[in-house]
Amino acid sequence: MLELKSSLFEKIVKREDNILHFKTYLAGEWVEADEYLDVYTPIDNSLIAKVAKASWNTMDPVLELIYSRGRWKVRDTPGWKRLKILEKLAILLEEHRSDIVNTLIINSGKTRKQAEGEVNASIERIRAASLDVRKIFGEYMPGDWDETTTETEAVVRREPYGVVLAVVPFNYPLFDTVSKIVYSFASGNAIIIKPPSADPIPVLLLGRLLEEAGFPREGLAIATIPGRESTRLVSDRRISVISFTGSSETGKKILETAGIKQFVMELGGGDPAIVLPDADLDDAAVKIATGIYSYAGQRCDAIRLILVHEKIYDKLKDRIVGELSKIRVGDPRREDVDMGPLIDGATVKLLMEAIEDAVKKGGRVLYGGKSLGGNYVEPTLIEFPDKERIKEVKLYHEEVFAPVAIITSYRDLDEAVDLANGRRYGLDAAIFGHDIESIRKLIRLLEFGAIYVNDMPRHGIGYYPYGGRKDSGIGREGIGYSIEYVTAYKTIIYNYRGKGVWKYTL
Repeated sequence: MLELKSSLFEKIVKREDNILHFKTYLAGEWVEADEYLDVYTPIDNSLIAKVAKASWNTMDPVLELIYSRGRWKVRDTPGWKRLKILEKLAILLEEHRSDIVNTLIINSGKTRKQAEGEVNASIERIRAASLDVRKIFGEYMPGDWDETTTETEAVVRREPYGVVLAVVPFNYPLFDTVSKIVYSFASGNAIIIKPPSADPIPVLLLGRLLEEAGFPREGLAIATIPGRESTRLVSDRRISVISFTGSSETGKKILETAGIKQFVMELGGGDPAIVLPDADLDDAAVKIATGIYSYAGQRCDAIRLILVHEKIYDKLKDRIVGELSKIRVGDPRREDVDMGPLIDGATVKLLMEAIEDAVKKGGRVLYGGKSLGGNYVEPTLIEFPDKERIKEVKLYHEEVFAPVAIITSYRDLDEAVDLANGRRYGLDAAIFGHDIESIRKLIRLLEFGAIYVNDMPRHGIGYYPYGGRKDSGIGREGIGYSIEYVTAYKTIIYNYRGKGVWKYTL
């Protein structure tokens, strides 16, 4: 099912028993392994590839090489050349777009439009690297503003920490890898990539393009280790920064085991949308529905809770149902399909259990709610009129990574804020309406990292910074913002006392 047309990838893969066997990249070498990880497609759960499994015994010497030599190879590559390497990577991504897109469709279950969009976003993110590096520039500090530092001066600079561990989620395996590479490498760090176990192939193809682009050989590794076996890697003191995108539960485990490091983490979300009485209902319905079903709801910024003013509740509810009813679910290889499969059967099971839980506690399925066989489900909207019990519902207090949302009405802004802030997540929120005083009040009171006014939450290439509060993360992803978490401040103070450099009147 999975075919690679470009000869560039022949170096990293071989075919055995009609199955592609991928090597992994470890500090300059593409290596095979004694054990391979099975990779399935969510389209029909068939085996599409095997990937060389990296053990700790393999990774330990690789990490030592990266720490002792690779991080200096990267740091000693001048900034202009690092940008040249990234620009070459963007060119290679464009040249090999067909294989990358096909892999995202088959390995990740994306529709062609979604796969093309992820490649486009990855190329745009690489080409925005020059905007990142502005944050590396330091500052000059004169000492004469304090009596104790007069006749001194300082330079405050940023420098790379050394080795960044980039832990990548399954939902955007290409883009999130690219994003983490751009801000880590542009600032002079070596990188170890921990790809998602569900869809590691896009990351391996990217690794081959990085090699071809001229990335310093000893400064990069792809650690194809299952998450449950990654504890030693996460806790290793040779790693200075962990950039992680994934669930809040996994993020907490990393924090418990990693030790003293720098962290940038985008964790669980599932966003609320608050609709004011004067909102454009047709526009809101389209954007809210898209926020529910886009990539089968497998997005941290997907809409999970819809809060609608009671005056317009019935009208908007019907419009959202109308939009969801248009969605065609099926094999993402088909051009007429809007929504493909969930990533695996376990996620389908969690969704069905969550829907059942909501119905038992007073919810009513307005649309969807059914499994369609395999990893396919209907986009689902559940009405929940009981404001007291809504907080007991799993779909409210947990993030179910699927195309499902609950909808309820509110009387006033205070009630809407209470319901929105009552979840343990604080990634994004959306507001639909035009009353500027109400919008301004919501902006002030909502405890979220980003608020979208008259739009669905969408992080895009990170042009605007994004990241969460509460259980939704640490730090910020985004052009010119993430780089602050992979670089360290260093202050250099020069003492010229008594040298006559300055002649102050004291």
